[in-house]
Amino acid sequence: MEIWKNVQKHLPDWLLNNIGASKTDDLAEAQPVPPTTGETHLQLATESLRQLLEDARIPDSIRTSLSDDYAQVRSMLDKLEHGHLHVAVFGRVSVGKSSLLNALLGKTAFSVSVLHGETRSVNMQQWEEYADGGIFLIDTPGINEIDGEAREKMAHEVASRTDLLLFVIDSDLTDVEFQALKTVAASHRPLLLVVNKADRYTEDEQRQLRSILRTRTQGIIAPENIVFTTAQASRQTVVFVDEKGQEREGIRERPLNVTALKSRLWDIVEAEGKTLAALNASLFAGNLSNEVGQRILAIKRELGEKTIRLYCLGKGIAVALNPIPVADLIAAAVIDAGMIIHLSRLYGLPISRGEAGDLVRTILAQMLLLMGTVWAVHLISSALKLGTGGLSTLITGATQGAVAWYSTLVVGRVAEQWLANGKSWGDAGPKLTVQQILDTLDRDSVLAEAREEIVTYLRNTVKG
Repeated sequence: MEIWKNVQKHLPDWLLNNIGASKTDDLAEAQPVPPTTGETHLQLATESLRQLLEDARIPDSIRTSLSDDYAQVRSMLDKLEHGHLHVAVFGRVSVGKSSLLNALLGKTAFSVSVLHGETRSVNMQQWEEYADGGIFLIDTPGINEIDGEAREKMAHEVASRTDLLLFVIDSDLTDVEFQALKTVAASHRPLLLVVNKADRYTEDEQRQLRSILRTRTQGIIAPENIVFTTAQASRQTVVFVDEKGQEREGIRERPLNVTALKSRLWDIVEAEGKTLAALNASLFAGNLSNEVGQRILAIKRELGEKTIRLYCLGKGIAVALNPIPVADLIAAAVIDAGMIIHLSRLYGLPISRGEAGDLVRTILAQMLLLMGTVWAVHLISSALKLGTGGLSTLITGATQGAVAWYSTLVVGRVAEQWLANGKSWGDAGPKLTVQQILDTLDRDSVLAEAREEIVTYLRNTVKG
């Protein structure tokens, strides 16, 4: 169960809770309870995929926008139920990925061409030599294909959704390969580094290259997962010297050799094949769950922004029209509390009017500490409205209304952050949260826009 232990900390929390494990800094402490097997992992992953597909809480709009991902989940579910395992090759152009797969299959099933970058799409073949017949080998386009950004993206996507990766090289790692290796390793799928075309090196050169690769990939590839292969037989012209010292040319056959790779693959599949398939499905489902959560949160934020804007307009006009300063402030607090209650229902975390009032007071207290000058303008505008009339009242009322608009915008954004964190300030605390929201707003622009909308509304109202 070594692979499962190594990646357990990367699984989504909901799956770990089903298993009975927990994420800890010391992985040794994260013991599954009860002990799990490959069959158990498959069962858990299958149930998790079904839950994801059947979750009625996910809006149809999000399902539509993620239709390709949901199709992949259905495909994974089918793969798990049939006990299939996908092994993909990955690497730059011309390292012999297709030849390697053909050598494993024992027949020419994948396109091999002298043309640069012949593989232009993903190709999959069943590996019938394996006893259960449930292993499928997948070829991918080269990662350094010229004008092949789409094909490179395809290769990365296949690598992130397969059960086991074969990263193929034919020499020491280039910078492009090393960066790509780190990228696919970050997907937390089991990974073998396959050095193809090994017949080009002497035994001493192979030992030296293996040592270099072990050093460079420390922490990324386990030493036992660096395998040398020769995927294509070759013929080499050599000079032989006979017993009489006479030289003659001859041909030396260099047979293909993928024995070490087959042995390592079969060891992994026999030991943890079912776990690999479950792991891949669980990681993908976890990533999709996070994506769904982010999409839902984005929709809530969009609706929340519309809600906040409506309250900003309502409060700005109410404050601008009310000639009594004290009543302005009281009305402002009531409107802000109502907005927070509305937002809490949107986020599925309803709160009482008392809780909303307390939250408004907390936010306003921090705002007063951080931007007292604005509130001074607010009070001065209130005083001006008592001694003026007509157009002057409209102008000063709009100024005070714009300040009220701005304060409601800040209160709404801060409350939304508090709700998105599960009715919590998190590590930031209220003061830093308010400061962060203030930093994201251009106060002068907001006040100018608010004042313009309020003046337009008031003028239209007067004309009416």
